[in-house]
Amino acid sequence: MARILVDGDDVVVHLSWWQRAAARRGDVRVPLAAVCRVTVEADWWRALRGVRQRGTWVPGGWSVGTRGHPGGTDFVVLRPGRPVVVVELRPSAPFRLLAVSVADDDEARVTARRLGRAAPRIDTSTRYRQPVPVRGETADGSAPPALPG
Repeated sequence: MARILVDGDDVVVHLSWWQRAAARRGDVRVPLAAVCRVTVEADWWRALRGVRQRGTWVPGGWSVGTRGHPGGTDFVVLRPGRPVVVVELRPSAPFRLLAVSVADDDEARVTARRLGRAAPRIDTSTRYRQPVPVRGETADGSAPPALPG
């Protein structure tokens, strides 16, 4: 099972050998300074967004790899029936979100708390994840001006 660790100034998603094969990549490393928010999702499918780009996905089952959406790319290691630690990242990071299933609720809370304490610029304005930008919206969330008719 994948684990989220803090290694120096980085957050590391450490993958098992079969997860490396399924994702077709090694461990994921992201600077701690890029961490914006850390939350826990009780339902694994709530952390799943976008479409599969690289990796393996079993419908109704697990998902390992990268997923693309209008806001960028996420890296997920998800298994049904397990809580998920969700790490939102700033635009400078290689991914917009890291989502990793953990064994149980206690481990999810402990992992999220540890990451939240270690990140230097954590956003505590809300406990909830921010929505993915919708294609056609501007950076401030408003719709672009209408074309003349």
